[in-house]
Amino acid sequence: MKIRGITLNNVRRFSDPARVAGIGDGLNVLCEPNEHGKSTLFDAMQALFFKPHGSRDKDVAALRPHAGGAPEVTVEVETADGVFSVAKRWFQKPAATVHRNGTLIAQSDAAEAWIGELLGNDAGGPSGLIWVRQGMTQLTGGSKKEQDAALEARRDLMTSVGEEVEAMTGGRRMDQALARCREELLIYATATGRPKASGPWKDAQEEVEALTTHRDGLAATTQELHDALAERARTRRDLRELEAPEAVQDRQSRLDAARANHAAAERHAQEVEAETRKLDMARLTAEGAQSRLTAFLTALTEQEEAAQLVAQAEAEAQDKQAELEQQRVLRDAAETALAAAQEAFEAAEAVRTRALRAQAARDGADRRRELEERIAQAEQTRSAMETAAADARSGPDAKTLNRLETLAQAHATAIATRDATVTQVIAQYAEGRSGAIRVGDTPLRDGAPLPLPRATRLTIDGVGTLEVRPGEGGHDDTSVEAAAQALRQALNDAGADDLDMARNAAAARAEAERRHGEAKAVLDSLAPQGIDQLRAALAKIPQSDADADTPDPEQAEAAVTQARTALEAARLAREAASERHADARAEAMRTETTLTSLRDRLKRAQDARATAGDRSEADLAAEAEAAAAAYGTAQEAYAAKAKDAPDLAATKAALDRAESIVARATEDIARLKPLLARLDERISRSSGDAVEERLAEADQQLEAAQANLARVEREVAVLTRLEQALEAARNEARERYFTPIAKELKPLLHLLWPEAELTWGEESLLPDTLTRNGVTEPIDVLSGGTQEQVALLVRLAFARMLSASGRGAPVILDDALVFTDDDRIERMFDALHRQASDLQIIVLTCRQRAFRDLGGKALRLAPLGTAGPVTD
Repeated sequence: MKIRGITLNNVRRFSDPARVAGIGDGLNVLCEPNEHGKSTLFDAMQALFFKPHGSRDKDVAALRPHAGGAPEVTVEVETADGVFSVAKRWFQKPAATVHRNGTLIAQSDAAEAWIGELLGNDAGGPSGLIWVRQGMTQLTGGSKKEQDAALEARRDLMTSVGEEVEAMTGGRRMDQALARCREELLIYATATGRPKASGPWKDAQEEVEALTTHRDGLAATTQELHDALAERARTRRDLRELEAPEAVQDRQSRLDAARANHAAAERHAQEVEAETRKLDMARLTAEGAQSRLTAFLTALTEQEEAAQLVAQAEAEAQDKQAELEQQRVLRDAAETALAAAQEAFEAAEAVRTRALRAQAARDGADRRRELEERIAQAEQTRSAMETAAADARSGPDAKTLNRLETLAQAHATAIATRDATVTQVIAQYAEGRSGAIRVGDTPLRDGAPLPLPRATRLTIDGVGTLEVRPGEGGHDDTSVEAAAQALRQALNDAGADDLDMARNAAAARAEAERRHGEAKAVLDSLAPQGIDQLRAALAKIPQSDADADTPDPEQAEAAVTQARTALEAARLAREAASERHADARAEAMRTETTLTSLRDRLKRAQDARATAGDRSEADLAAEAEAAAAAYGTAQEAYAAKAKDAPDLAATKAALDRAESIVARATEDIARLKPLLARLDERISRSSGDAVEERLAEADQQLEAAQANLARVEREVAVLTRLEQALEAARNEARERYFTPIAKELKPLLHLLWPEAELTWGEESLLPDTLTRNGVTEPIDVLSGGTQEQVALLVRLAFARMLSASGRGAPVILDDALVFTDDDRIERMFDALHRQASDLQIIVLTCRQRAFRDLGGKALRLAPLGTAGPVTD
């Protein structure tokens, strides 16, 4: 269900029809001052949906205007079936109708039934969950009847989103079954799940353990006897095989053959080693002779080539040295010319500087006058700025004025709230008698209501006086007096007698601040870097100094240009000469380095040639040839000896194996004989105890004990599983109700407090505690603002769940955030927009400034046929 329009007629102050139209999906905001009719609009919608058209109770009577009449309320609602116009009238000719497209589809009781079906036939309906009346933002507010209706609505909602709960789940029969299960379980086990001492489970376990130990002992003894018999048979067989004569002879024959083969292999290996040494000696001799011949030939060639290159390098070095000396002379001449050009340029610049200084002194007179005028204006402006700054420090600032305005508004709100509940007097004068009734010296206006918060005496001309005494409890002056006291104190702190005086003082302060800003802007334009900077600039301007010998600036500038050109030409000539000198020096150094390297090369070649002594090339060649022939002969002798040599490692391995076989057989015989004697003795001792018969008897006893233990453990497991299942069912029944609302609420709650969590009361179905930053607090000890915010978020979650259950209804909030600070109200606005994505939300508020940033679609409550709002 979504509301598209609301029309009021003869409802309280709306004696003429007034309407709110164009209510859209998502967020809608009706933001108007107090007494504009927002709460009246809320109460009228409540009456249309939840008060029968024949009702005359106090809620319906409260809708009647002071002049009487029949209240009429019409609401256009949109459902999946279309748009319907639902209307009700109370008192005179009461009626209830439902129209679609101008056609009457239900009236009277049928219309009431249609409305009930629209709301899901809930006693509390959405008003108990998501319609927040002004002054009742808390979830637990309202009368006992309203609280019961809200609780019934929450229970109905929770049931609709959860699964059906079985008859015994969570009830008294569940508790009885769980208690009986636990009593049975305590016979067998402790509270921690361990077997109970002296209980059936513990006794069965101990019996199985004792019989298992006895049976395992007999089984071990029987197994030892079987193992000993098998081992004795193996030992006798192995001993016979080892001591057989043919086995002994075979081991010895293999050992003798292995020893002979290995000795022959060792002798042949020694002969091969001798030939190897001869071969190595012949190879070294041949390599040495060939190396000496090669070195002689190389040194001879290198000596001849190095001598030729040294002669060429010496001639080139002499040429490069001469070129270097010539370039040095040219470079020195260029440096002398550069020094002369530099002196001429500096002299020309000195003359130009004198000419420019004289010209600047002549031109500085105008600049000095301009700076002196700016300094005078800047000092005058600074004085005005200081005066404005002093004025701007008196009177309340904007923040203080805003606080005074807020306190004044709160005072007016308190008075309006009080006057809305107190006794009122309305004078209706006969013709010619206007003003005949007075309160003190003030006459009552014709038709204007006069609130009477306390006993008041009225003077009636020609009649006397009339004293009106309102009943106790109908109003509360405490909040009015508190608001007035707060306003008086704030005015006193601000140094003002009343709000108008404070406003005038604040305006004067703002004007002074404006004048101060303007003066500062002028001063910044006159002296951006300060007046002292202007004075410093003035001091730098030279006084005019007439000098008849002052050179002409143009001639001086021409002389400087000519000198600079000559200086640059001299510098370029000097740089070119320096580069040529550097190149010549580099070439000289390179040729000298090359000559030194070639001389070293010639010396090394001569030294290498001298190592050959007096022997010629032919002597060295003959020596190398003879050594090569001897090396070839040694290679042939080694090859003949190494051919078909026996494998020494193989013969050694065969010998080691034969020796190990003989040693292993000796050791095994020495080990098996005493072992056989011990086995005979063990078998003889165990064969007379009848252990196999005793083992069979123990197996039967253990099997019976294990069956008894299994039965007891199965009983314990069944009881334990039953206890767990009953507890799980009870917990699931409870959690089934709270999981959906917690899921809907979690993202909204985290907009205010990240990681915050709510716990829920099982009976009230409302938040019980709030956990923030690791601290858990009961809901009822939180501040009024925090309780208000939690309540609104819970209602938004309820609205989403109503929509999910197929009973969607608009969220209607009448001044639901009166205690929320500026920071949190922004996040509450975010929460409203988050839920408004798929819900219709209608916000009614008088807090125009605070709700300016809420956004949403703006609504207007205006008389039919006009565009403006209804005014008092």
